[in-house]
Amino acid sequence: MRLLYQGIAAGLAASVLAVGHAADAPFPDRPVKIVIGFPPGSATDVATRIIANKMSDLLGQPTVVENKPGASTNIAAAQVARAAPDGYTLFMAGNSNSVNPALLKNVPVDMFRDFTPVGLAATVPSILVVAPSLGVTSVPELIAAAKRAPGKIFFASSGVATTSHLSGELFGMTTGAKMTHVPYKGSNQVITDLLAGSVPVMFAPAPTVLAFVKENKLTALATTGLARSRLLPDLPTVAEAGVKDYETRIWFGLVAPAGTPQPVVQKLSGALDAATDSQDVRDQLAAQGIEPFKGDAKEFARYMQQETRKWAEVIKTSGITVE
Repeated sequence: MRLLYQGIAAGLAASVLAVGHAADAPFPDRPVKIVIGFPPGSATDVATRIIANKMSDLLGQPTVVENKPGASTNIAAAQVARAAPDGYTLFMAGNSNSVNPALLKNVPVDMFRDFTPVGLAATVPSILVVAPSLGVTSVPELIAAAKRAPGKIFFASSGVATTSHLSGELFGMTTGAKMTHVPYKGSNQVITDLLAGSVPVMFAPAPTVLAFVKENKLTALATTGLARSRLLPDLPTVAEAGVKDYETRIWFGLVAPAGTPQPVVQKLSGALDAATDSQDVRDQLAAQGIEPFKGDAKEFARYMQQETRKWAEVIKTSGITVE
């Protein structure tokens, strides 16, 4: 019996020691995974892989990217929300996650309840472009033309409730310049019609239209962020052109499952910040038409709340629905 007790005691001691070592182990001591809700080759995928490669160097462990596209990123988000809150499984959130609560009936995750913000990561600037045939060369001229012929000017988007669609609706709500939305599936046909002038306006992701702007096949009126884009530093923002407080952007930011320990969040946030600060990452992002979008966990939380409120109002006012 004494030997049995001694064996049990030894086993318990070994278990406690193992747990202690696990708790004391520096984070990370194995690979970190970032799950994204888009397929390979998408802007989210490209930006995440560039940043993840640098984070691997900074964390001393591989940072791998897993693609789980579908259901407006909800498949990927739900997978991470169910993961252990230990910092080893992260989600690259984005615009969809601010739009989904107002747009979809059954969203499986709550971004504020189920996740802990880590930090903002990157943004794809959007450009308000028009076909030269429209005959406008500034934001005030576009507003005036739309007000002269309400609903007669068409603006294109890559789909219902995408950033390009919501940007146009917000523009109309803010300025009173009503334009008619024409949704497309994908970018090929929308660019063809935009260049032809049949749908002459678009709030377009910069990588999609930048080459055509430089070739003077499209006229760039403004960028849509609050600050000027590094890609087009001489182009004013919509806000600078007179539409006060107007801002839209395609953005990405890292979140961890709710309950992730703060020291782990801080370690990840620091690595993300250092990665987006590094010149090689900035150069790689810029080559893809992407820019760093810096903000710590608290700033990210505030930004997400702001975005969620804004798009809920736009969706309600515009009556946007999806099947």
